[in-house]
Amino acid sequence: MSKTQKSLSELSAMTPEARYDHLVAAVKAEEEIWTLQDTDGCVMLTTEEEDCIPMWPSEDAAAAWAVDDWQDCEPLSIPLKDWLSRWVPGMEDDELFVAVFPVEGDLGVVIPPHELESRLVAQKRH
Repeated sequence: MSKTQKSLSELSAMTPEARYDHLVAAVKAEEEIWTLQDTDGCVMLTTEEEDCIPMWPSEDAAAAWAVDDWQDCEPLSIPLKDWLSRWVPGMEDDELFVAVFPVEGDLGVVIPPHELESRLVAQKRH
């Protein structure tokens, strides 16, 4: 592991906002985003106000959530281009939100899909 890479436990200890920033950087670099699925489809999480689909920056991060009630779930890789072209519009139509990089005890930042989309397609600043 390089000095610039953090372990999953280090990432899990970061603030929700820092995990959001990490997810954006990782998804841009790898051009894929991860969620969990079971035989019924994607995992859904519910806050007091929103229904969410959790998204993670890596297979390992998604797999770490697949315990207890979610033990039958498997990580699902979504190519970034598919996430932008199909998932964002579909989630918007269904009024679903994104739970960004949830970890045990913390759902992370909960945002509308278009907000994550805008971060993922933002031009690099020099």
